[in-house]
Amino acid sequence: MATDSERQMAENPIVKLRAITIPRPGNEFSAKYCYMPKLVISGTTYELVDDLVTIGRSPDNTIVINNPSVSARHARLDVAGETYRIKDLSSTNGTHVNGRPVTETLLRFDDRIRFGAAEARYESDASGSRPLPQLEEINARPAELSAAPADFVNLSPFRRQKQLSDPVRNGIFAGLAIVLLVFLGSMVAVLMMHAPPL
Repeated sequence: MATDSERQMAENPIVKLRAITIPRPGNEFSAKYCYMPKLVISGTTYELVDDLVTIGRSPDNTIVINNPSVSARHARLDVAGETYRIKDLSSTNGTHVNGRPVTETLLRFDDRIRFGAAEARYESDASGSRPLPQLEEINARPAELSAAPADFVNLSPFRRQKQLSDPVRNGIFAGLAIVLLVFLGSMVAVLMMHAPPL
């Protein structure tokens, strides 16, 4: 017997999911997937993929609404389990959910939201306005520390320089250093000599 999520996948093979990672004891992680909600503002659909979504007129917001009745930083959406919590950020014209002014509230699918004079609707990404299906849980372990395999070969086109000392090269450098010191000493001696008076 097919579950609701399997029927959903059969009807609509492209389904956007959000992963919620939950740490567990023993270095195991659990990931839960649920349908991605969206916000439809004046006919434009915004998929809510971040844990924190800012809404306002300023270009640094996640969702920018170019409407003079919308404050620069009007509201924000925070993930709260399988849905979002909306919080008004002390906007000038306020935030309304289903016709009531709110400072903070949990959103439900098909809620009508008004940012100033801009109308919006909070929807599920699944077709229709069905509630979210049961979450699927996937357990995974993080990989052990990775190390280079025994048969690993360096494919760099540049030869690796050896760090061993070369006695011939060291002797040449020592000889050149002595010659340079003798030359500098003789130059200093010549400069220190005084010419005999004429």
